Amino acid sequence: MSDPRRNLPSVDRILQDPAIQDLISHAPYALVIDVIRSTMATAREGGPLPTDWPAHVREGVARRSAPSLRPVLNATGVILHTNLGRAPLAPSAVSAIESVGQGYSTLEYDVVSGQRGSRLSHGSDLLANLTGAETALTMNNAAGALVLLLNVLASGREVIISRGELIEIGGAFRIPDILASSGAILKEVGTTNRTHLSDYDEAIGPDTGAILVVHRSNFEQKGFVATPKPASIAQLAVSHGIPSIYDAGSGLLIDVSDLGLTSEPVISSAVGWGFDAVVFSGDKLLGGPQAGCIVGRNALLSRAGKHPLARALRVDKLTLAGLEATLALYRDPATARATVPVLRMLCKNEAELKTEAEALAGAIPRSFQPDLVSGQSAVGGGAFPDATLPTTLVSLDPAPLLAERLAERLRQGEPPLVVRISENRVLLDPRTLPADSTSIVARALQAALEP
Repeated sequence: MSDPRRNLPSVDRILQDPAIQDLISHAPYALVIDVIRSTMATAREGGPLPTDWPAHVREGVARRSAPSLRPVLNATGVILHTNLGRAPLAPSAVSAIESVGQGYSTLEYDVVSGQRGSRLSHGSDLLANLTGAETALTMNNAAGALVLLLNVLASGREVIISRGELIEIGGAFRIPDILASSGAILKEVGTTNRTHLSDYDEAIGPDTGAILVVHRSNFEQKGFVATPKPASIAQLAVSHGIPSIYDAGSGLLIDVSDLGLTSEPVISSAVGWGFDAVVFSGDKLLGGPQAGCIVGRNALLSRAGKHPLARALRVDKLTLAGLEATLALYRDPATARATVPVLRMLCKNEAELKTEAEALAGAIPRSFQPDLVSGQSAVGGGAFPDATLPTTLVSLDPAPLLAERLAERLRQGEPPLVVRISENRVLLDPRTLPADSTSIVARALQAALEP
């Protein structure tokens, strides 16, 4: 039997097909050619031969033309889902980004003097005011902000930190590695489960550059454990004339203890403890774009802003626009709770969630046998790791598919819909779904059943 690959048509012959000619009229010629040639190469290496070249090429062009970064519907109930981009932005933040991005801006221009300005000034007064700090600085992310501060304070010198705080954060990044990259020398004190103020005191010496306290935001220690109050560590540093840094993690700007959420520090409280600098993320509980926010003392942050690393770690105009617009919502805590998506999702009560689940279940095709079940949402993003957020889930029978196969088809739909799976049931949590997405979810489910 002859090898069917010998009968591969030439590129020119495929291009002469009327359907391909029609495709070229509205798709880039180079992209069409590239799809054809890559398909030919795959076939010559033993891959499948297209039975319908025009349909195959159209599909390939569409796939390659689609952006790799695109919106997703999150039905997992994980509010700060790191893989799905963490915090959704408030409408005012999106509007600010669009406004600044579509033209020129005052990024580094002072319209009063007509002279060069500084991008470091945007949002800094507002951030300082909201947290009670002397001043503020914004870098591209919290890890970068921490590297900058450690480089300024302790390059080639020791940084004291509790062994219980040598944590690993997302993406396998570890605090010891971040310390090493800054040029600082790690000096561990205490044990994994118990560290005392005296451990810090005894570790201070002529080579000490700073004391670093890291909030354990992605896990809880229970049992035979002990750790000094952060304020006590900050005051110890002051008494020795040593700078101190507090890595607060998730960037909570307002008190949410009325929701039963108490394990994350409010940034203004951390500032009040007396640290020279407090570092936190912009895209977690704060609810803004990815950024590394630093609030603290003028003297330290002024040095940090002039350091060469500050330029390497600086943020762009879109981030600054989105962050400043998000921060503006916090001038009134009630407004922030109602308009910052992360806070709004945290604040949803059980009655609201049940109503939303009922509406969602009512729109879903009956073939999925939608049922309402009690469940739990998660904060995610390394925040409130032990928190329980009661919710009402919509549970679906995936038949005739397995739950994993239905979830796969939903992920690959347009828009992608990401769900949970439990005991061969597909679960949808309304907490993290937009209010206007009910019909979209229903259509996605219907499309997933089509051949």
